[in-house]
Amino acid sequence: MYQALYNLTGNAIISTLIVALVPLTVILLYALFAIWLERKVSAHMQDRLGPMRTGWHGWLQTIADMIKMIQKEDTIAADADKKLFNIAPVLVFAGSFAAFAAIPFSSAIIGSEIEVGLFYIIAISSLVVAGILMAGWSSNNKYSLLGAMRSAAQIVSYEIPTALVVLTMVMYTGTLSLDKISQQQTAYFWNWNLFGGPEFGIAKFILIPFMFVAFVIMFISTLAEVNRTPFDIPEAESELVAGYFTEYSGMKWGMFMLSEYANMFAVSAIVSILFLGGYQSPFGYLGNTLGVEWLVPIEQLFWFVSKTLFFVFVQMWLRWTLPRLRVDQLMTVCWKYLIPYAVANLIIVGIVTLL
Repeated sequence: MYQALYNLTGNAIISTLIVALVPLTVILLYALFAIWLERKVSAHMQDRLGPMRTGWHGWLQTIADMIKMIQKEDTIAADADKKLFNIAPVLVFAGSFAAFAAIPFSSAIIGSEIEVGLFYIIAISSLVVAGILMAGWSSNNKYSLLGAMRSAAQIVSYEIPTALVVLTMVMYTGTLSLDKISQQQTAYFWNWNLFGGPEFGIAKFILIPFMFVAFVIMFISTLAEVNRTPFDIPEAESELVAGYFTEYSGMKWGMFMLSEYANMFAVSAIVSILFLGGYQSPFGYLGNTLGVEWLVPIEQLFWFVSKTLFFVFVQMWLRWTLPRLRVDQLMTVCWKYLIPYAVANLIIVGIVTLL
C-alpha cells in the first residue's frame, strides 16, 4: 500500500501519513458502528429497542456520544502518577492500532506485507499489557490496580494457547505471512484451513477435526485476550467499578474503548485469516467470471470484512448470553484445559503434516 502511494505521489512523508491516517479513520468509523451495533444486539436480545431517537434507529447516537466525550473535562486524581496516567491510554491504543499494519484486507489492500506478520502482531499486541498495568498502577486506586493485575495475568496466560495454535498453523502452512496464508486457501470454502486446507488427500480429512479443535481454542483464547465476556473480570463493574480505567474520563477513557473495539476486530481478523480463508471468497469471484480483474480486490475486501464482523457479532452475542467466570475458573480453563489440548493438537497436526 505504501509503495503504491509513493509511486502515485512521489513523496515519502505524504505516503507515510496517508498509510497511517487511513487505518486510523477506518478504526474510528468501525468503533462508532460497533458501539451502535452492540447497543442494538444487547437490546434485541433483551426484547427492547435500544437507541431510537438520534438518527434512524439511533445510528447517530454514538456520534453524539463521541462529540460529548471530546468536550468533557480531562480530570486526573490528585494522587495519581500524572506522566504514567497520561501515557497509558496512548500505549494501549498504539498496541491495538499497530497490529492493523500487517492485516491483509484484500490482495491489494495491505498496510505492510511483511514475512513475519503473525509474529509481529503477537509481539506488538503485548504493548497493551504494559499500558493496562501502567493505567492501573498510576491511578493510585485499589480497584484500578486489582483490575490491571487481573488483566495482565489473564492476557499473559491466554497468550500461551493462542501462540500454540498460531505455531500449529505456521507449521502447517509453512509461513508467518498473513497474506500468503490467505493466498494458500484460494477462492473456495473447501480449501480453507478449517476444512483441512487446499491439498486434497487423506491428510486433509484426517486434519479436519483437529483444525476445528484449533479454531475453538483460538477463538476462546482471543476472546479472553480482549477482555470480553465471559472473560471480562478485569473490568467487572459489579466488583471493580470499571477496573483499570476507573479514574479515566473524556477522550482518555475513549481511547481505552477504541482500543477494545479495535482489538475485537483484529483478533477476529486473525481467526478469519488462519481458518476461514481471510479475504478469499467461499464461492469464487464474479470479477474472474466477467473478466473484470479490478473487481476481485473489492470482492475480497467485502468477504474479509463480512467474516471479521461476523466474529465481532459473535463476541457481542456471547456478552449478553454467558455469565462472567470467577478468577479461579478463568485460570482453570486456560491452564488445565486449553493449553494441554493445544499442545496435543500441535503434536498431532505436526505428525499428520509430516506423514
